[in-house]
Amino acid sequence: MATIYDVARHADVSVATVSRVLNGGSVDPVLARRVTQAVAALRYRPNLVARNLRTRRTRLWAVIIADVRNPFFTDMVRGIEDVASAEGYSVVLCNSDEDETKEADYIDVALAERMAGVILSPSSSRTEHVDSLVSAGCPVVLVDRELDGVRADAVLADNEQGAYVATRHLVEQGFERIACVTGPEEYSTAAQRLSGYRAALIEAGRDVDESLVRFADFREPGGRAAMESFLECPQRPDAVFSANNLMTLGVLRCLADHGLSVPDEVGVVGFDDLPWAELVRPTVTTVGRSTYDEGRVAAEALVRRIADPNAEPERKVLPTRLKVRESSVRTSTER
Repeated sequence: MATIYDVARHADVSVATVSRVLNGGSVDPVLARRVTQAVAALRYRPNLVARNLRTRRTRLWAVIIADVRNPFFTDMVRGIEDVASAEGYSVVLCNSDEDETKEADYIDVALAERMAGVILSPSSSRTEHVDSLVSAGCPVVLVDRELDGVRADAVLADNEQGAYVATRHLVEQGFERIACVTGPEEYSTAAQRLSGYRAALIEAGRDVDESLVRFADFREPGGRAAMESFLECPQRPDAVFSANNLMTLGVLRCLADHGLSVPDEVGVVGFDDLPWAELVRPTVTTVGRSTYDEGRVAAEALVRRIADPNAEPERKVLPTRLKVRESSVRTSTER
């Protein structure tokens, strides 16, 4: 027996488009015709019982995160789940793997299954996937990253301030050539952290040397590759600000592979805590934030959005805090 997913594949459209056609929603006539032809060809018969049940939303939230392997998301999801459970909702965890196609597929499923709401850490700067949620009336909250032009609640860290404080700390420690490894240019987090890095250098009366900036992938291999490229420069940096935890791991492993001492030869500050930051030697200076609270606040925002769909979207920015450890602290004789 054919399913709605078979119809979507046959018509070369999303599951959400098939659902809108079957339920009398507004769909481009060309796409609608492809869906009806696919329905006829496959002799698809909707499950009327299921359709009747779906006239009301489920008690499920989709939580779509960018990288399930990143420990940053672990506490964040726990914060979301604790609020969801208290409010009578269950959480379906989806890993987009920094892949906008996977993200779009999960959003299609959330729409087709009429989930009560979606909490999303976007995997690209494109807005059409989130716009489809908003236009369908599905409550949505962005977390960690924001998207320009999208009318949705957002819960974020103070990325620019955190990067500014981290870079200023390296300046105050006497480091001269401070490099920055940030994420993809199109991500709001990468842009904001790079902006904070630049602001601290300018405030210190230093030129921003763009040859000391690398755009990586927010993953360990990207951090390692960026650090390798710095070491190939005629004048290598004597300090690095790394704009997320996994890239910081890549930076540190690269320095270890090359036998470079931290912080004697290269100082390091990372953004986002590492579970083992206080266990390794030297201990690692990081820009910390309460990831549990970020998830909790995002979940509370979704509860409010479900209760009042027409309320004005809110943008909440949570503070960060520099946790100074050994990887960035020079002794007086080194300055």
